[in-house]
Order: sequence, then structure tokens, then C-alpha cells
Amino acid sequence: MPQNTASVIPSRHVASYYAASAHASPEHPALQGATTADVCVVGGGFTGISSALHLAEKGFKVIVLEATRVGFGASGRNGGQIVNSYSRDMDVIEAKYGETSARALGSMAFEGNRIIRERVATYAIDCDLKDGNLFAACTDKQMNGLIEHKALWERYGNRELELLEGDDYRREIGSQRYVGALLDHSGGHLHPLNLVLGEAAAFASLGGVIHEQSPVTGITHGDTVRVSTSRGEVRAKHVIVAGNAYLKGLLPELEGKSMPCGTQVVATAPLDEALARELLPNDRCVEDCNYLLDYYRLSADRRLIYGGGVTYGGRDPASIEAVIRPNLETTFPQLAGVGIDYAWSGNFLLTLNRLPQFGRINHNVFYAQGYSGHGVTCTHLAGRLMAEALSGQFERFDAFAGLPHTAFPGGRLFRVPLTALGAWYYRMRDQLGW
Repeated sequence: MPQNTASVIPSRHVASYYAASAHASPEHPALQGATTADVCVVGGGFTGISSALHLAEKGFKVIVLEATRVGFGASGRNGGQIVNSYSRDMDVIEAKYGETSARALGSMAFEGNRIIRERVATYAIDCDLKDGNLFAACTDKQMNGLIEHKALWERYGNRELELLEGDDYRREIGSQRYVGALLDHSGGHLHPLNLVLGEAAAFASLGGVIHEQSPVTGITHGDTVRVSTSRGEVRAKHVIVAGNAYLKGLLPELEGKSMPCGTQVVATAPLDEALARELLPNDRCVEDCNYLLDYYRLSADRRLIYGGGVTYGGRDPASIEAVIRPNLETTFPQLAGVGIDYAWSGNFLLTLNRLPQFGRINHNVFYAQGYSGHGVTCTHLAGRLMAEALSGQFERFDAFAGLPHTAFPGGRLFRVPLTALGAWYYRMRDQLGW
């Protein structure tokens, strides 16, 4: 996670449920002096560690530079939900970018969750992996959208979908808030920080090197790229920039085409087993179909992890609990007054078209970012595509890199209020059932 060196570099993860329940992991020493690598990866989140692990498996010498701790950003703070595809679905991609792009991206839309499961199995990563995620419809219009969604995903190869119409969804969700749901058996949920820490350990076991507390201060382009920190330098044939919402000026040419957004999450006190099974009888994870959606799941120790809310520009609200509790108690009135043990926020990176940004600068500085809320799966796909590209196989990487990305309207000064105004419109539309 590269960042502005004028600010204080945190020495540990934010105070979240994930940090409190993470497995012990080694602290990796900061970079000191000059060194060389085939590939230098900037950022120790899912994109960076996934890329590094794929490359190490192919025999590349890889060094990862992380400004704080592995998984410090969104990778270690998110809702922990394995949600397939992208924030824009294939029908929109086809309409805007053509059948060829839709077919190429559609062929990869369900690959990220398979990569995660391969990693967990191959390296015996203990991250509380569970199967199944639900999309819950709050209105009849949203339910009709889920029916269309199922047909669309089946066209692109996902045959593990189950439509739950009427009260059938109640076998999965103990709430009266919805009118139906779509269950994706190939989705799931997990402890995201333990996943990225496990993947980092796997990378290190293959000879990979990680330097934490090593914020990058500059990249000097050339046939050999120089990646500088305040105390050292890595010289590499290729660089992968994977800072996402925490990039903060390292690649200024990308800044206007993306925007950090904050999301808030709480974890309740542990629930007794009967209550936990009343809420989520089969231990699936859930997200609703609203534009500003809520998402939730049970942790391994039966806490309800509930997230939602968006702050454009990445600012934290005055009280995370005040943002989340009303929706939590609307969804589950039986949790009125429940204790909240942890509340935290984290930034994800939003693009204007809600599709991830892949590309390269010159011929040897690669980047992937802007997953727009679908980062858990898409980052793992990005890692595989990075390794393919650096091995000379560009076709799948270029399917993303060829997508046009435009700047947010209003420039840096007005993009936040204009985007918030648009979100307010969609929120009103959800509430009024338009």
C-alpha cells in the first residue's frame, strides 16, 4: 500500500474484528539498501500478493514492498464475501463495449472464486472458508432483476445458481425484509485478512521477499525500473503497482479515473448458536440488491459481520455504529440493542464505469486497480493475469486493458459531491421502488 510519506505510517492493522482474530504472522523487515528482482510488486494486498504468488510459482524472483502491513488496506478489512463477476455485469459490458469484450470478460467472471479455493487447498490456508452467497431482493423489481441475472450468468457458464422466490428465501435468511433471493452456490465467505496472510506465507515459502513499513516514494522508468523508498531501492525488469485506493499519487495519470470510497463494517458480540442459526440457518453470506447495498455474514465465532454505507472520497463518518446499526436492526429486529464489539472502515477504489482498470505504462510497469466493490474475487483473477502477461501471454490481460476508462466529471474538486448526488438519486429510487 504505497502512500504519501508526509503522513504517519501506521505500524499495525486497524482495530477491526479481523485484526483481533488474525493468525500470528511474522513482521517482514523494511527495505534497507539496494537490491534487484525480476519483478517488484508495490502493495501487499490481494492484488499484490496474488500476483507475487503466481509469479513465484512460475520461477520469477519477486520482491513485494508494502507501506504498512500485509493486508492493511481493503484486503484485510472487507466484508469477506466471495461474490462472482464484476460490479458491472456482462449485459452492460456487451451493450457498451461489444460482444467480443463481453465474451472475453464473461469467460473469466467466475474464475476468481476458483483461484481462492485452489489457494486455500494447495497451501492449507485456514481462513474459515464457507460456501454460498445470496443476493436478496427488497422489491419485486429487484426480484425480476435477479431472474434476469440468473439467466445471464447461466449463459456465461455459472450453473450453480438457485432462485428462491416468495418465502423460500426464509430457509436461508431469518428476515422479513425481502421478497426473494438468488443463491450462488459457487460464492461464499471467509476471513479475508487470514486469507491474504496465508497467501503471503505461501509466497515466502517459495523464496519470495516481502518488505513491510516500506512506502514507495517514486518510480523511475526505464528498461530497468527503479522503485525507491526512503531507505532503499529495488531495481527490477518489471513493476506491478497494486496500491488500489491507497496509491496516493504514485501514478498521477490514473488518479482522475478513479476515486477512493469508504465503506463501514461492524461485528456484533458473539451470538448464541440458536440465534445465529435463526439469522442465517445455512451460514451463507448475503448482500441486498440496493444501489447502496448492505452485506452481512456470520463469523466463525458466530458474530454478525454487517457492512454498508459509502463515503465518497474515503472519509470516515463520525460514528460507524450510527451508520450501520439502523439497517442492521431493520434487517434483523431480533438484534435490537445487540452489542457491537468492533466497528471499522476501509477504502475501496471506484471507477466511473464500475469495471477494473488494468494496464501498463511504457512496456514494463503494470497496474490493476478499481474493482469497485468486487475486489475479493477480481484481485485473485488479476494476480493470475499479471503472471500470464509477464510470461508473455497478454490476451486475457489485454481484454481488460483495452477497456476505455474516462475521468470522473467535475475533476478532483467536484467529483465527490457530483458522485454523491448521483448516489442519492439511486438511493431514493431504491426506497421508492422505482
